[in-house]
Amino acid sequence: MHLLGVKCNEFTFPSVLKACTVTKDLWLGRQVHGTVVVTGFENDEFVANSLLVLYAKSGEFVDSRRLFDAIPERSVVSWNALLSCYVQSDSCGEAIGLFKDMVLSGIRPNEFSLSCMINACTVLEDSNQGRKMHGYLIKLAYDLDLFSANALVDMYAKVGTLEDAICIFEEIAKPDIVSWNAVIAGCVLRENHHWAIKLFGEMNRLGIYPNMYTISSAFKACAGMGLGELGRQLHSSLIKMDIGSDSFLGVGLIDMYSKCELMTDAQLVFKLMPEKDLITWNAVITGHSQNGEDIDAISLFPLMHKEVVGVNQTTLSTVLKSVAALQADHFCSQIHAFSVKSGFESDNYVANSLIDAYGKCGYIEAATQVFKESPVVDLVAFTSIITAYSQDGQGEEALKLYLEMQYKDIKPDSFLCSSLLNACANLSAYEQGKQIHVPILKFGFMSDIFAGNSLVNMYAKCGSIDDADRAFSEIPQRGIVSWSAMIGGLAQHGHGKEALHLFNQMLIDGVPPNHITLVSVLCACNHAGLVAEAQRYFKSMKKLFGIEPMQEHYACMIDLLGRAGKLNEAIELMNKMPFQANASVWGALLGAARIHKNIDLGQQAAEMLFALEPGKSGTHVLLANIYASVGMWDGVAKMRRLMKDSKLKKEPAMSWIEMKDKVYTFIVGDRSHSRSKEIYAKLDELSELLDKAGYVPMLEIDLHDVELNEKKQLLNHHSEKLAVAFGLIATPPGASIRVKKNLRICLDCHTAFKYICKIVSREIIVRDINRFHHFRDGSCSCGDYW
Repeated sequence: MHLLGVKCNEFTFPSVLKACTVTKDLWLGRQVHGTVVVTGFENDEFVANSLLVLYAKSGEFVDSRRLFDAIPERSVVSWNALLSCYVQSDSCGEAIGLFKDMVLSGIRPNEFSLSCMINACTVLEDSNQGRKMHGYLIKLAYDLDLFSANALVDMYAKVGTLEDAICIFEEIAKPDIVSWNAVIAGCVLRENHHWAIKLFGEMNRLGIYPNMYTISSAFKACAGMGLGELGRQLHSSLIKMDIGSDSFLGVGLIDMYSKCELMTDAQLVFKLMPEKDLITWNAVITGHSQNGEDIDAISLFPLMHKEVVGVNQTTLSTVLKSVAALQADHFCSQIHAFSVKSGFESDNYVANSLIDAYGKCGYIEAATQVFKESPVVDLVAFTSIITAYSQDGQGEEALKLYLEMQYKDIKPDSFLCSSLLNACANLSAYEQGKQIHVPILKFGFMSDIFAGNSLVNMYAKCGSIDDADRAFSEIPQRGIVSWSAMIGGLAQHGHGKEALHLFNQMLIDGVPPNHITLVSVLCACNHAGLVAEAQRYFKSMKKLFGIEPMQEHYACMIDLLGRAGKLNEAIELMNKMPFQANASVWGALLGAARIHKNIDLGQQAAEMLFALEPGKSGTHVLLANIYASVGMWDGVAKMRRLMKDSKLKKEPAMSWIEMKDKVYTFIVGDRSHSRSKEIYAKLDELSELLDKAGYVPMLEIDLHDVELNEKKQLLNHHSEKLAVAFGLIATPPGASIRVKKNLRICLDCHTAFKYICKIVSREIIVRDINRFHHFRDGSCSCGDYW
């Protein structure tokens, strides 16, 4: 047309400019713009509008705004054109500002202006501004406009209230498919899946034909409610509609079946899809991972790689989650290498997943390295690395990292607090545990069941069962973990009858026990010597609670019977077990043999333990103690030779005490502490006071072949005595002393502490490998039954 010399007019230019906009040909558009200027049509409103749309949609907002400002008389159409471009380009803040300028200039907005602004408010998540636009619609009588009403439904559903969205929807005289999609999607977004399903059914009854977006929302609602059968019916409708092979709906189907725990159906949908893109692969891998089918999730990863569809952070994070669940350390390093190769090692999600996976696989050094190299260290990264240290028994490192996190002014969440409390529990760090309690109260995490349970567990393991009870009473909705933690805490502290009372209260409250709860119940009976009660609970496990006794329950019962001197009954119960006895069962029998000096049983149990746990030195030590208790020193020497030949070393007894946010460690005869002179002076002072009080050292329990005076000194310098002496000189008078020991407290220390607590008028709390001992007024909470 141009070559023929036919001149363009105000109708030609807008069409050509629109074509340039659609094809994104700004170069040609600029040439047309030049022709417009030459021919004098730049002041025509329709031509000018087409030009500003061209520049705006090409990202040239400065030129677009310059053209807009140059229009001599701007109508609402011109304003709408620029407003629409801003919104479509996600410049919604600028669009709101432009709308205000439009109103101030005296231009009355129409339904298109307001719909455009409502969409902008939705993107900005600005419900206040959205309500103002709703007011304009009512004021200007556009509230009955279907296009505007649909925009309002979408806006309220996403950034307002679902009730407002449904109210607007119900006022629409003849809602179209867009209206139904908006309200159903809004219900799904707000997790009101019941309403979404109800509206979907009503839509069908009214004869409104659903489209792929409607069905996609319906799938999400089915997934949210676990309605697998309804999902199958919708799937059959898709097949009849002949749009079942659509990739978007295919992903929705996989997600729905996965969340309804129907992975066979999800896998079948996946296999039947003709084209599988990255999102599709991610959906099926995520489905397997969420359903605990971690091997399937990991095995799909190399197949996906072969299909050359690429990966993203979702793929790697999901696979790493399955690797962590399986503790598949060899896969972890491979995926790490793949992440580096594909350029995702600096992605925050992938880095955090690597930290978590390495931590759960026990590769703490690798987790620490990833943490240090991570470009963005956020709350998730700190939570992952702190949890890794806590689970690896490195509680002190976990607490150091928390201090670093506080220095970076990163606020904790309930998950992090739970991990920190577990670290404090393992360290018996009572004071630091109380400090973690502060942010739990400050940020309102007591309503979080994980934080509440961790508080109960921490206080119980730090020796304060009263604090544990207070924390337990503040948990708003106590589940089985809460009850089990408190019952287990009472059991560890020797409060057997209180533990059984709480167990009965749990049953009255309608909370059924699990196998862990019943282990705690049997342990409570064990620590308190309640043989008859334990036998009653053990025999009724299957009948009352539908739980078959496991190794842990048998071990607890055998230990209980053995401690009570019912050795024949303990052996008989072991023989009746429906499975082979494991190390915990034989260990219980060996412990009973030591208490009752039964050589034959001790030798039998030790022989089995030598086979089951050849690398554990504790068996040799216990058997040597049995020999020593009856004066069989040849047997003691034999055990020593056997340990030497097997290159086994006795695990050194260690004790810990917390003082001013620091945990101090002691071993027998330890002189590494900066206040060693004061500590040993205190021990000498206590020794004199103990002698006057009638305490006699139990020299026979020391197996060292040395003089009696040296044996006495060795007993006096046991790790727990050193820790208690330090506690006495480092804490104010009257303060409780809390000590943790890695082994069972020795009989001599147990006897000595009963005297010491009375002499110094202090409570001494010792947590050994089996239980807590509260020494008060010359007696121990265990009643000498441990």
